[in-house]
Amino acid sequence: MSPSISERTLASEADTRAVAAALAAVLRPGDVVALSGDLGAGKSTFARAVLRALGWTGDVPSPTFTLVQPYEDLPVPVWHCDLYRLEHPAEADALGLFETDAALLIEWPERLGHRLPADALHLALSGSGDAPRRLTWRAPPAWGNRWPANLPK
Repeated sequence: MSPSISERTLASEADTRAVAAALAAVLRPGDVVALSGDLGAGKSTFARAVLRALGWTGDVPSPTFTLVQPYEDLPVPVWHCDLYRLEHPAEADALGLFETDAALLIEWPERLGHRLPADALHLALSGSGDAPRRLTWRAPPAWGNRWPANLPK
């Protein structure tokens, strides 16, 4: 069974928050969500919205320089990762990404090369500025009917 590929328009930040909340509602420990898109496409905004939907009320800094920002005190622990600065996939080994039970929200997942798990949910954002964003996803069979079954209309 091949992954399903679909897309939708995110016309506003409220739309982004609603879709992120839908993801948060089905997120499980150990899930991997690959967030792709150009600089400014909204990957960090989407990740922040997932964390907020899970109940995080503190700061949500970009993990651009730390590479990984853990959020352990949530119903589903999450590691927010930004791999933009990785120069080689092997550098990711030192981060322990796949040694945790936390769900992973990974920006710039292509930097992992073949290390990205095959059962990762792939979300790609495109667009910038005030224009609507386009969200495209590829849901592997491991996600069953969790995604996108609960997306808001």
